[in-house]
Formats: sequence, C-alpha cells, structure tokens
Amino acid sequence: MHLEIGARTDVGRVRENNEDSFAVEPDISLFVVSDGMGGEEHGEVASAIAVAAVTKHCRQGLADPNLPLEGEPLPGFSPFSNRLLSAIRCAHSAIYRLAASDPSLHGMGATVVAAWVHEDRLNLAHVGDSRAYRLRSGRFEQLTHDHSLVAEQVRLGLLTSEQAASSSLQTILTRALGHAENVEVDLQEIQIANDDTFLLCSDGLSRMVPDSEIAGAIDESLGLQAASDRLIELANRAGGEDNITAVLFRAKPEPRGWFQRTHR
Repeated sequence: MHLEIGARTDVGRVRENNEDSFAVEPDISLFVVSDGMGGEEHGEVASAIAVAAVTKHCRQGLADPNLPLEGEPLPGFSPFSNRLLSAIRCAHSAIYRLAASDPSLHGMGATVVAAWVHEDRLNLAHVGDSRAYRLRSGRFEQLTHDHSLVAEQVRLGLLTSEQAASSSLQTILTRALGHAENVEVDLQEIQIANDDTFLLCSDGLSRMVPDSEIAGAIDESLGLQAASDRLIELANRAGGEDNITAVLFRAKPEPRGWFQRTHR
C-alpha cells in the first residue's frame, strides 16, 4: 500500500509560541500529533517529548520485536497496536518523570494521537482531544473520542454537541500524558480501503473549523499538502485562537510496473 502524505503546523493568530509537535515517518508509515500543555514553553517540551518517544519506541520495536513492552499488552490487539500502546506509555512516563523532577515544569502535559499503518490495517491510539478522522467515499467520520469534560457531558446527555462547541470548559481534559502516574490509552484497529484519507489534528483545527468544512477542504484540494495548507488557512481565518496542526495521509494501491500491467 502506498501512502500520499501532507502535513503542516502553524502557531495561529493568538499564541506566541507553538506547543504542537508532529512526526511524519513515511518509511515506517507512522504519524503522530501532540498538543502540549503547561504554559510558557513547557507545552512545547511535553509535546516534543511525546512525539520523540513514540517515534523512537516504534522504530526500536521494528528493529527488535523482542523489545520489552511498557506495561501489559491489551488482549485481542495485534503486535503493532500493542507496540504503539507501549510507545505512548513510554511518552507518558518520560513527561511525568521530567515534570516530577523539576518544580518549574509542574503541570506540564500533552495530548497525543498516533496512527501506524501495517499492510491494510490502521493501528490507532490516542490520549486527550487531538483527533483522528477518516474520509471515505464522501463520508467524514471522527474516529477518536475526546477525553475532555464537555465530551463526557455530551456522551452522558448533559450537553448537546452545539452547547459543547461553545462551552468555555471545552479545553478541560479528563486524560493527558504526564498528569498522573498512570494513563489510560484508547486503542483501535481499523481496516483500510483504497482511497481512504485520514486526518490527525490538534484541537486548534477541530475547534475552529466545522467538520463539513474540513471534509470539503480535503476533498476539493489538489493533493494532501495543499489540503493541509488549506486547513491551516481556514483555522486562521476563523480566528486562529490556538496552535494548528494537520497531518493527512491517503491509502493508494501500489503502482504497478509495465510488465505487471501487460502480463496478467
């Protein structure tokens, strides 16, 4: 399976520094987005640690399948999914230990959403409110569930989606990397179809641009890099109240050589 890719991050129009970090690792089909928290430059530190730790652990796991996992594996999930789970646990531990060792970093944390493609399967893990979406045959679907106070209230029927979108509490998270000794990670495995397009993004995009506009920008753009640029533009045009990160990848069939095309 061949992946078309586009990615961009932007500070937005309000913040002075960018606390988002992302990684695109096409040689191992790994994609990570993290949104840091903690004020001043501490959010940048946390998100950078998260992205680096996830990437490093996944690469080490590929090089050495016997590399011990961080924590217990989840039954029913593939080795790739459990390696991704382990990588996020490593990221959490690194942030938690650093914040505990330095009083100036108290309260530092980060969200993370990570996608690892293996053959025709997407291994997806996340903590916090950075999101993953899929665009398939015109249908745009949020794959992750936000770990936030307002999202929990929506799931309990205490708020409507419209009320949640305008709530002043929508940035309060119920889970984040680095904020407690242990962290619960949501894990999914998703079958990939040709031309599926996936978006990983920070809430600087999802809170500023309606899903319908996000889907339209992806569908109408000539290529995924142009689409990611367009998404940043839309978020900034809507106010750019937070840092904005958009990572896109699309599943395409492997190109067939001339001999394969003519000899079937």
